[in-house]
Amino acid sequence: MALELATFAGGCFWCLVKPYDRLEGIEKVVSGYTGGHVENPTYQQVCTGTTGHVEAVQITFDSDKISYKDLVEIYWKLIDPTDPGGQFHDRGESYQTVIFYHNEEQRKIAEESKRQLEESGKFSKPIVVKLLPAKPFYPAEEYHQDFYKKKPFDYERYFIGSGRAQFIKQHWGDIV
Repeated sequence: MALELATFAGGCFWCLVKPYDRLEGIEKVVSGYTGGHVENPTYQQVCTGTTGHVEAVQITFDSDKISYKDLVEIYWKLIDPTDPGGQFHDRGESYQTVIFYHNEEQRKIAEESKRQLEESGKFSKPIVVKLLPAKPFYPAEEYHQDFYKKKPFDYERYFIGSGRAQFIKQHWGDIV
């Protein structure tokens, strides 16, 4: 078993957990905060936009079973990569899109994947997802963890109501 970390910010972290959590080779998916300057931030602090943190998921995966490249390819299908102001109904700095790479190999994979998406012509606007080195990751409060399992009705209502489900269906044909 070759465990590695992948960290992705794509708006509300609730919507990034379920698609990864169901894949073979995924050991765990944790909702949390990263990229900022405040240690152990709370959800309320992050929402103010003053901590520098974004909502993100940190995925522990077995690279013998699933590749980092596969995880990045899934990530693109979960977000609007052209929106610099947040994701869907969630606006502001804490909802920006970022791929946080943990090593040089991940950086290269993310850069190449982004370049391929830009060149594909799939989107008419520029791809604005940032690629940044990983910073300390702080798990979110327990009520945010595995939200789709704890409150499936509320999760589905949010996933659809935020516009994310329709965007994914429109651009990728199916929900991951």
